[in-house]
Amino acid sequence: MQKQDRNHKKATSLCLAIASLSLLMPVAAKAANNSKEVERVKESGVVMKELVNADNSIPLDILRKAECVIILPSVKKAAFIVGGSYGRGVMTCRSGANFTGRWSAPSMMQSMGGSLGFQIGGQATDFVILVMNDKGAKALQTGKVKLGGDASIAAGPVGRTAEASTNLVMNAEMLSYSRAQGVFAGVSLSGSSLGPDDEANEALYGKKVSATDIVARHAVPTPASARLLLATLTAKAPRNTSESK
Repeated sequence: MQKQDRNHKKATSLCLAIASLSLLMPVAAKAANNSKEVERVKESGVVMKELVNADNSIPLDILRKAECVIILPSVKKAAFIVGGSYGRGVMTCRSGANFTGRWSAPSMMQSMGGSLGFQIGGQATDFVILVMNDKGAKALQTGKVKLGGDASIAAGPVGRTAEASTNLVMNAEMLSYSRAQGVFAGVSLSGSSLGPDDEANEALYGKKVSATDIVARHAVPTPASARLLLATLTAKAPRNTSESK
């Protein structure tokens, strides 16, 4: 009788182990399929580190006023999109209702549009977009935004001594930059569209999660792939210095 009880307990334990494994398998499968998203987050961190440490780059006093930072690393012109391009990257925003807290876990982003394609020609180009006010930051969390239409965007000033208090900077909701073949410059992306990449977010985090959940509600832990990006922004722009804050 005791032997039968032991066998029954072993069988029960085995069934529970198999059931637990079957529940974990979909999560493991998703994690195994997110290599592209993980690499994109890592590349974004490398791009940001290189740019903030360069002399002719984003002025730090402007970066410190930004609500969100978007990096589209190595965007390439897509031959199948006539006159346009398609790029994917990440967005991190300052946490809190007024965007005054620490930098958030990254939300995956995607961009498409003729202006983007015109700028890059046939070469790989890194793009960085600074979101300068609450309106622009909230719009990008909730859906696709047409730059220059739904949200104003302008080529950002470049260089450590660039004047940060010009009307251009004060009035634009977003400032955009590009780097191609080592040349960095402010660039206009008016006419392009930009918004959350929901499929990439699901692949990166292993579940369906919105951009708002990621950057505003902290619904997911920060992935290891984002350490360089967030460490760079925390070191160079630890707090929001915008006068409106």
